[in-house]
Amino acid sequence: MNKKENINKKKSSFFDKFLNSIEVAGNKLPHPITLFAILALIIVVLSAIFEALGVSATGEIMNTKTMELEEKTITTVSLLSGQGISYMIKNAISNFTGFAPLGVVLVTMLGVGCAEGSGYITAAMKKMVSKTPAKLITPVVVFLGVMSNVASDVGYVVLVPIGAIVFMAYNRHPMAGLAAAFAGVSGGFSANILIGTVDSLLAGISTEAAAILDPTYEVGVTANWFFMFVSTFLIVILGTIVTDKIVEPRLGAFDTTDESVAKATELTPKEEKALKYANLTLIGFILFMVIWAIPKNSLLRNPETGSLISKALLIDGIIVFVALGFFLPSIVYGRVSGTYKSEKDIGNQLGKNMSSMGSYIALTFVAAQFVSYFNYTNIGSILALKGADFLGSIGLTGAPLMIFFILLTAFINLFMGSASAKWTILAPVFIPMFMQLGYSPELTQVAYRIGDSTTNIISPLMNYFAMIVVFAQKYDKKSGIGTLISTMLPYSLFFLIGWTILLVIWMLLGLPLGPGVEMFYLK
Repeated sequence: MNKKENINKKKSSFFDKFLNSIEVAGNKLPHPITLFAILALIIVVLSAIFEALGVSATGEIMNTKTMELEEKTITTVSLLSGQGISYMIKNAISNFTGFAPLGVVLVTMLGVGCAEGSGYITAAMKKMVSKTPAKLITPVVVFLGVMSNVASDVGYVVLVPIGAIVFMAYNRHPMAGLAAAFAGVSGGFSANILIGTVDSLLAGISTEAAAILDPTYEVGVTANWFFMFVSTFLIVILGTIVTDKIVEPRLGAFDTTDESVAKATELTPKEEKALKYANLTLIGFILFMVIWAIPKNSLLRNPETGSLISKALLIDGIIVFVALGFFLPSIVYGRVSGTYKSEKDIGNQLGKNMSSMGSYIALTFVAAQFVSYFNYTNIGSILALKGADFLGSIGLTGAPLMIFFILLTAFINLFMGSASAKWTILAPVFIPMFMQLGYSPELTQVAYRIGDSTTNIISPLMNYFAMIVVFAQKYDKKSGIGTLISTMLPYSLFFLIGWTILLVIWMLLGLPLGPGVEMFYLK
């Protein structure tokens, strides 16, 4: 080791030791399935204790069906009562089958698994290796992760595993690729250069919350566009730095024996031909979707508004379309390359796709019960309302107020994963409160989005967290919750600090948050 390397090691040793301690402590926890079962049991016991103690919280909460505010007192619901025990037994199956990520993951894997099994993804990665400069691969993976939130949750099940494969193709550690993709998809969830479903979802709730003080006020879907546009590039820069300077050096070298992925960068003539026809098939499918979406009365649009985003078949059915986008070209590639000689090979591949998800399915059953119990007992909602009361009582203003609100949201996000559920609780409290202090609902919404995104990647309560653990175990059998949290913590810290600084600078400069949107509210 030379002097420079020794200096760098000393500089990073404290942080490395900190992350290593988190990893060791986390990995000493039981198997993820056992851990979620224990956590579910803890919620059951706590719910009974909290109900006996009368733990509750009162506040104005938005009814998402009527979009009207209702003052409610939320009390803890015990799972050890007759009704609670009945709920656990009756809903065990529906909790599992209705767990949002389950269907998304399995349907997507039908297509992605075929693309991987046929050799289509490997061939595409080889082509990418020969055409893309190595220095650009990290920012490209993070950027694609950020952009994927336009298509709902598809990035979790498509881009995260592909990020690992891409890094392997560059002879880099696949866990670093997985982490970079996960950071972009989940840590940068609210950022984007386009308007996505989260914009329309939050804007509707914010509008109703603002109506408490100003019934004429309307928060548009482009309310945060300028800020989130710039945020996209901030997240890409920070994600690249963390991946290349912190995460990958800490992971060390990855010893792979998969030469077709990690070392080979040249395609055979047969592979070239198969890849060409497969890509043409993919392009044809995309063109078909574009042409289908163009007419104002297209089935892909919202029949009432004509939107291609809000309540449109294009977005509601995005998982099926993505699965087909992988499945169709993979079939063509397999037939031309000889991987798939008949429909029986394709059928067998579909079976293999599902069998490879066995660990995830088993983990999902237990994780689904835990999340369901947490929601049923109202513990998450009570935490959110208590936090809102605390922030309203401390008397901060200006940038410190927004920083504190970001930190509060980030903390609550560790216990309550749904962005819309948290916002229906927090918006009616903080939007009117901050409007009275002279801050626009759009500014409050931006601060919320920062806190809501940055701790996704370190929260086991995040719906897709268990799935990412399973993906990680493909490359590290000993990997557990501690490994993933210690790997993702630097992203969470850098995103939270960097994004908060960006908002403070934005406030100091008085820049518009979106088209015609100011950060101050003047009645």
